[in-house]
Amino acid sequence: MLVKYVLACLIVFTAIPSTTIANDPDALQDICVAVVPSSDIKVNGFVCKDDANVTADDFFFGGLVRPNVINTAIGTFNATLASVREIPGLNTLSLSVARSDYLPGGPSFTPHLHPRGAELMYVLEGQMNVGFITTANKLFSKTIKKGEVFVFPKALVHYHYNGATDKHASVISVFDSQGPGNQVIATALFGSKPPLPEDVLSMAFQVDIKQVEKIKANLKSANLTVTF
Repeated sequence: MLVKYVLACLIVFTAIPSTTIANDPDALQDICVAVVPSSDIKVNGFVCKDDANVTADDFFFGGLVRPNVINTAIGTFNATLASVREIPGLNTLSLSVARSDYLPGGPSFTPHLHPRGAELMYVLEGQMNVGFITTANKLFSKTIKKGEVFVFPKALVHYHYNGATDKHASVISVFDSQGPGNQVIATALFGSKPPLPEDVLSMAFQVDIKQVEKIKANLKSANLTVTF
């Protein structure tokens, strides 16, 4: 039954013609299995493998079956991404997927955005508190439970965390891009390299320089970055 739910989510998310939802360029051939790692030539995606060398394993990944191991010393959640690097056959298909697992209680993935893709989240187990903010600064939030789905529009700031204090939660997220990207707001502002001028941050958040420095110091010990 669980497999049917997940498949139904994937079908709904991908059934609309690619020209209306896909954020990546359309493919010019049936398949373009990525050469991973790719060559030194920089392209918008990955170089295609010769079709004669393509196998069924290029379209397979078994890494989402088991829950992620969560290191409580650095956070309360962990994620496994299945993108082109894990599934070379995804190259040019405008699709990637991730599994995330969360410990009980409290925020575990701080506000962030995916600049190149929308996200559809399906709850495998537990319940999640989720929400996103529009460019008009309006918050849309909801608690979603096992078997339910929530969509985060492309490039909008959003959050999600385990809404229960006594149970784990697990979700599958599907993105309409093979490289949706992930930008954590706090890390972008207070952990960029080279750093943003502290007076800019002080003015933006209406705090003094010492408080800016304290936030930067706290972020150095936090694990807020997940690559998508």
